[in-house]
Amino acid sequence: MRMAIVLYKGEQAGILTEQDDRTFSFQYEDRWLADTSKPAITLTLPKSSETYRSPFLFPFFFHLLSEGSNKAIVCRSLHIDESDDFGLLLATARYDTIGAVTIQQSNLPS
Repeated sequence: MRMAIVLYKGEQAGILTEQDDRTFSFQYEDRWLADTSKPAITLTLPKSSETYRSPFLFPFFFHLLSEGSNKAIVCRSLHIDESDDFGLLLATARYDTIGAVTIQQSNLPS
């Protein structure tokens, strides 16, 4: 299992998890949910206390990744398998993303 902290404008909004079976879940943080001034990170993941689940990386997070030849170059230079979308997300979405959401690798216990 791998986990990532999802930040919105530098504040922790939720946790994205890749399960050992390569399925994914996203859960908003309780503090984020309780603050009515905080938006959903995307329209496709509205603020909810439910855990969102997906058999593949949620499209919102997938579209933070490089594509095509850029993806190949990044994967080669960082020694990441091109099919490891979550690994690529962890390696590249920490600082330089389009929009307010960034991703940090989590060291939370699994």
